[in-house]
Amino acid sequence: MIDWLLAAIKVGVATGVATTFDDNIYLTGFFSEVNRNFRPKHIVVGEIIGFTCLISISLIGFLIGLIISSKWIGLLGILPILIGINNLRLIITYKEEFPSKVPETKKRSSQYHGFDSHRLSLWDVLRDRQTYKVSAVTISNGGNNLGIYIPLFANSTFSNLLVIIPICYFVVCAWLFMSYNLTRQPSIAVILSRYAGKLFPFALMWLGLRIIIDNESYKLFFNIS
Repeated sequence: MIDWLLAAIKVGVATGVATTFDDNIYLTGFFSEVNRNFRPKHIVVGEIIGFTCLISISLIGFLIGLIISSKWIGLLGILPILIGINNLRLIITYKEEFPSKVPETKKRSSQYHGFDSHRLSLWDVLRDRQTYKVSAVTISNGGNNLGIYIPLFANSTFSNLLVIIPICYFVVCAWLFMSYNLTRQPSIAVILSRYAGKLFPFALMWLGLRIIIDNESYKLFFNIS
């Protein structure tokens, strides 16, 4: 029981961090643009709504896993490996700079942080199209997420999903908290953007290999029964 839970937690943390790390970049950009009409609540709710859409679409993978043989499902593990290799290639060939507008807007946006954002009710936020501007960015940025979640969910049991999905939401909330505070510490954001992100392509490749090995899908290549 404990071994199963620890394994699920490890997969959940690796999945959540590796697939949502780049979210903190555009979230920090959003938080740097807050004003009287665009509040932190819009960003938080919009991100959660967008991420929920990605999770909902990815649950199709779980349904596929109930129909198709696990060995064939395991071949979907190739997708995270390819995504990880591509991300590693981009890191090597392209140095992505953290948006320069964050320091420039730091002073302008700081006055809108804090208690001023609490005046909006959740219903007001849900009705505001500003919220869905954030959701649209989250969904459009989630192509890689789908390529990882769908094979992972297809390879998971229902009990595993009850652990993995909440952890992914926790990671997203952690990025929201971090991005909110990074608008006040842009120098730290630059360090995270330049260095921490280099580790996560390897986490994606590890997830893909785990899916292939756990399902014994490699046997399909060598005709091993």
